Amino acid sequence: MVESSTHKPKQPALAKRKRRSIWLRWLIHSHWISSAVSLVGMLLFALTGITLNHAAQIETQPVIQTHQAQLPPRLQQQLREFDHDGTAALPAELSEWLGGEFDQSIQDRQAEWSEDEVYLSMQGPGADAWLAIDRESGEVEFESTSRGWISYFNDLHKGRHTGVAWSWFIDLFAVATLVFCITGLLLLYERAKHRRLTWPLVGLGLIAPWILIVLMMH
Repeated sequence: MVESSTHKPKQPALAKRKRRSIWLRWLIHSHWISSAVSLVGMLLFALTGITLNHAAQIETQPVIQTHQAQLPPRLQQQLREFDHDGTAALPAELSEWLGGEFDQSIQDRQAEWSEDEVYLSMQGPGADAWLAIDRESGEVEFESTSRGWISYFNDLHKGRHTGVAWSWFIDLFAVATLVFCITGLLLLYERAKHRRLTWPLVGLGLIAPWILIVLMMH
């Protein structure tokens, strides 16, 4: 009786190959999902990294606008009756009127109250604005400064005056980017035996910034 020359692989070897296949599929899945989620954010942060690095060479001309208005009598009376000294939000009706008058989102912003004046700062990415209300006369002075789209996106990069929602986005984007980078590194490890330049290039990316820090920054 002739024995077959084809031998079935041993069970442990099959199980090992199966585990490795599952591991690679999981890595690839995690890598492409995290890259899709973080793609637009990485493009934004890479581009604004360049504009921030060359902020001195990119000249922007601020656009300043000033407006004045007079509160209606009912709001003047409401302002006089609002007995507060310190920090507090504006009454809802007053906030609504000011928002419509100056085309600004007042919402629940905190204002600084004193005996004579109410001062409200409305800072945002790429722009600053403020308004001051004379509590006795009801006169309102408003000023806004816009520094342009480049400044707007630079402030998004820095998280400057961007609010809670954008802060959460930066945190989630950072997690997605970490997953993208770590899974990319693990995939490099898995494929490194077939690409000799893998670890020299990874080492260069690690060492180059430190060389610049040690030699160029004093």
